[in-house]
Amino acid sequence: MLENLFKGIFDTEMTTVISVKHFLLCVLIALIVGVMLSLGFMYKSKYTKSFILTLMLLPAVVCVVIMMVNGNVGAGVAVAGAFSLVRFRSVPGTAKEITMLFLAMGAGLMCGMGYLAYSLLFTLIMLVLTIIINITGFGTKENNHLYKTLNITIPEDLNYTEVFDDIFNEYTSTVELVRVKTTNMGSLFKLTYDVTLKAGKNEKEMIDKLRCRNGNLEISVSRQENAVAAL
Repeated sequence: MLENLFKGIFDTEMTTVISVKHFLLCVLIALIVGVMLSLGFMYKSKYTKSFILTLMLLPAVVCVVIMMVNGNVGAGVAVAGAFSLVRFRSVPGTAKEITMLFLAMGAGLMCGMGYLAYSLLFTLIMLVLTIIINITGFGTKENNHLYKTLNITIPEDLNYTEVFDDIFNEYTSTVELVRVKTTNMGSLFKLTYDVTLKAGKNEKEMIDKLRCRNGNLEISVSRQENAVAAL
């Protein structure tokens, strides 16, 4: 009776019907895998609640999709891939987030194909590797705090090409002018530099000298985003 209740209206004798207990078992394992991936991603990582929820439920969604297409991996991956792209339709994700989504999809695909033990083993291996990388800091750029983005506002009559060279030579090891923008009806220039500070140099002293040179106009220093956010 229970099997008939969950039987599809388009099922035939030639179609293999998934039993309810097998369906629930696969979904349960997929949810466990999702929870494991979420906990592993949260360890020493920045995250949002929406992404953690996505990572937790995605393996179960992929698992159900694969089961409903009767093991047709091509059709299942195409549908599940379309689902996963919804998260990043307008907001680009970091390389780590996209990789975790693919891991979740891979684990869910294994569950949908019935390889439950392989799914758990794969998830466990990836989580151990992720935690080891987070603990050891593998791939982290040394002295990351020295990489800064410097925004300086100057009056239009000040030649910006070499005006700060002596200050940069004293306080930075590398400097690159990445953007020049006019503002305030063309009366001001906003310069954006990517700089690498010299170890042991006082950042405030550099800013004070720059203020004397640019007429005490606005100066801002921030972390160099393109060094950490690029895929």
